[in-house]
Amino acid sequence: MNKAALAQYFILGLPYAMGVVFLLGLFFRGVIYFTVRRHEWFAIEFEKRVNRYMHAEVPGKVKDVSFYVLSKRMLERTYYEIFEVRDRMKRRKPDSVMAGSDRIFLIRQGCAWLVKDILKQLKFLKWTEGTPKLINITKATFQHNPCFNRVFGIFPMSGLNDLISLLPGLFVIGGILGTFVGIAGGLQELGTMNMQDLEGTKNIMDRFLHEISFAMGTSIAGIVFSLLSHITNTMFSPDRSYVAMVDRFESALDQLWYRADNNDYPDHEKPFDEHRDAVEALAEDALNKEIGKAPTVQRGA
Repeated sequence: MNKAALAQYFILGLPYAMGVVFLLGLFFRGVIYFTVRRHEWFAIEFEKRVNRYMHAEVPGKVKDVSFYVLSKRMLERTYYEIFEVRDRMKRRKPDSVMAGSDRIFLIRQGCAWLVKDILKQLKFLKWTEGTPKLINITKATFQHNPCFNRVFGIFPMSGLNDLISLLPGLFVIGGILGTFVGIAGGLQELGTMNMQDLEGTKNIMDRFLHEISFAMGTSIAGIVFSLLSHITNTMFSPDRSYVAMVDRFESALDQLWYRADNNDYPDHEKPFDEHRDAVEALAEDALNKEIGKAPTVQRGA
């Protein structure tokens, strides 16, 4: 197979190759976006419960509230309510579908890891009058989450997302390359022209113009796929959801810090157990809340 035939196959197959790459990029972009949105959903639910708690609080009524205990209670309640109780009660039909997707995308495991890791860092915070850098703790927790950083628990999400972001530029470059390959192949044939043979020269010029117009199609295809990639990347931007997720989580922690009076770590504190019976855990939390002020103050929440 000569170079002209290879160039012809390259130009002919390039638009189809770009189409396949575009579809793969669209699939993985959608998966990444969905994974980030599911983690953002946990941050939204956590923020809701913190706002509800802060709205019901009366300043000065309960003292000696520990930031760690308060954060742990809010995180555990968020986790148990949105995962365990929902799965058990099946209150709404879409919930069972989302529970299946949670398992596929490791959302449940990622949120459990998130609760454990952030509690591990919060218990060592030194109590100060000023606000600590909770944004750094939040970012570090999300960035180091093994379930959050990988698609299906296999593909690195950060590298895959960066590669997909490069596709619009790569499509344009690929289209231009196809056009130049076509022009280069046509120019070689122009060298065989004999000006004494007008009919033969006309045929060569006609084929050259036809090859150029055919090669220009790869540039058009590259521009079209680049435009589509820009649109899908903008519509399904995981970066925007990630920033919103971190802001929500950090804002909720800030509210709990302002409400707390210390960051004492209670004796005989039970570690967070994602496998614990959710109904039992929530019932115990509700019972402690109803027992009265004295036990609540002793527990620091």
